[in-house]
Parts: sequence; C-alpha cells; structure tokens
Amino acid sequence: MDKKILVVDDAAFMRMMIKNALSGEGYTNIIEASDGKIAVETYQTEKPDLVIMDITMPNMDGLQALQAIKAADPSSKIVMCSAMGQEAMVVDAIRFGALDFIVKPFKPERILQTVAKVLA
Repeated sequence: MDKKILVVDDAAFMRMMIKNALSGEGYTNIIEASDGKIAVETYQTEKPDLVIMDITMPNMDGLQALQAIKAADPSSKIVMCSAMGQEAMVVDAIRFGALDFIVKPFKPERILQTVAKVLA
C-alpha cells in the first residue's frame, strides 16, 4: 500500500512495534520521528497520509505537535496513542483535532483497524 504513515514515539521499540504491525498488513511507506519537534518538521517535508503519535515525549509533546501540524494543515489525519490513565489528555487530543486515540499497551489489530478506518 502506498499510503505514507509517520510513526512518532520517543521509544524506539514502540515505533518498531507499530511499524511491524503496519508492514505485516502491507504498508511499506513508513517514516519515523522520535519527538514532537521532529514530527512537525517531518510532516512538513514528507506530507504523510496519516500520523500515529505518542503524547508523552521530550522536546515537544504530542499535543503540542498535534496543534502545530493541524495549524499548518487542517486536513491532516492524526491518531494519538498513550498510556492508560491519561483521560484528560485524550479529551484534549480529540478537541485539538485527533481523529482517534489508541491506549497503550495495544494489540496490533487495534492499530490496523484504526489505520484502515482513518485512511478509508
């Protein structure tokens, strides 16, 4: 599948888990960023079809990056993911324009269902 997906998480193993789930489903155009600041810069140069982004990261957190990307491209498709117990952040993420929210730890099927729904 030629949809370009940007995976943003400060934990390399989380990026790898998401990438493995996506590539196993046939997504081959996957790019990565390790924090929100890099995510915003990468979004501007790569123009991905979808962003899957963690909330808690150094330099610029996911909510700040979400707002920056949405300000630059209101049609951007962004799905946030973060650990349990961050309900307030979930509400903020949706309010700032995130299309969905995935709670960690997640099963690969959850990622794939969400990606298929958002890219449909």
